[in-house]
Amino acid sequence: MTAAPRSTIQAINGKGAYVEHKRIEADPLLAGFYSPGDVARLLQIASPKLRGWLNGWGKVGAGPIIDRDFKDGRTVSFLDLIEVRFIEAFRKQGVPMQTLRRAAVRARDDWKTTHPFALSKAKYLTDRRRIFAQVADEEKDQVTYDMVSGQHEMWDVIESTIAKGVEFDPASDLAARWFPLPGEFPGISIDPAVAFGKPALAVERIPTAALHRMWKAEGGNIARVARAYRINQDAVREAVEYEITIGT
Repeated sequence: MTAAPRSTIQAINGKGAYVEHKRIEADPLLAGFYSPGDVARLLQIASPKLRGWLNGWGKVGAGPIIDRDFKDGRTVSFLDLIEVRFIEAFRKQGVPMQTLRRAAVRARDDWKTTHPFALSKAKYLTDRRRIFAQVADEEKDQVTYDMVSGQHEMWDVIESTIAKGVEFDPASDLAARWFPLPGEFPGISIDPAVAFGKPALAVERIPTAALHRMWKAEGGNIARVARAYRINQDAVREAVEYEITIGT
């Protein structure tokens, strides 16, 4: 049985509280459930690197960057997944792990949320840039400092890339749904309220993995799968091609 999320409000080092996503508070089943392997496949990230971000590096005494919703070590939530996307994008630009870790801690404390890297770019872009500038200055991290203070256009491009395909909850400003490959597969979304967060057809709300399995069982007959699910053949084809693309 998957461990339930933590309490909605949790004291942090006596400095205040982190407010959990209200949707998760109302129904823990809406958190989305993924294994680290699922996350690696969905984001095309190497598993060893991902494990460090999620669980920390015990041998060197470095903790995880993400404050996960589930503490069983095996379950990743939707908001955790979105934060991993953020971390991956900035790591590709050379932002050091220590800068990311310290920026995450400071942002969690300032904004009273467990998921500062899953917040809307529209509202938090400036504040996020400010926090990274402060941490980079303290860490003598010239790469990040230059990116934040002298190359705003580059920072904006990275943030816009991360936000692409993500829909945010207007009440909480947190990510609510993600279209992982909106250019290639505009009909495929990842929504924690649908199929426990597994990739699914956005309109029909049918998991892409289920359609892919039936397609294989039917010898690749798309028409037969479409009839069985009473959906358009193009929707089946998109689901199957998506699953093949991410390496199912």
